Amino acid sequence: MLTAAVSELKASLSRFLARVKAGEDVIVTERGRPVARLVPVERVAEDIPVHLLGLQRKGVVRIGSAKLEPGFWDLPRPVAPGSATLEALLDERKAGR
Repeated sequence: MLTAAVSELKASLSRFLARVKAGEDVIVTERGRPVARLVPVERVAEDIPVHLLGLQRKGVVRIGSAKLEPGFWDLPRPVAPGSATLEALLDERKAGR
C-alpha cells in the first residue's frame, strides 16, 4: 500500500490519483500518522463481474466506459480459415507459453 504525506499529496495529486484509478490504495499521513485513505470507487450498477473488478483493482485490466452500439453483437464475425486461431492457441498451451 502506498503512503503519502499531506504535503507530498498536495504537490503531486494527479500522480496519486492516477495510482488510485489503477486500483491502489493510498494512505495519507500527517506528521507520520495516518489520517486518511484514498481508495478507488467501485463500479456497481453496470453488471460488471466481480472477478473483473478485482483484476481492475490490481491494474491487470482496464474496464471500458463506452457503450456498444445497438446491433453490435449481431454483426458477422470474422472466420479464421481452417481454424488456424484455435490451433495456434492449443499449440501455445501445449508449449506452456
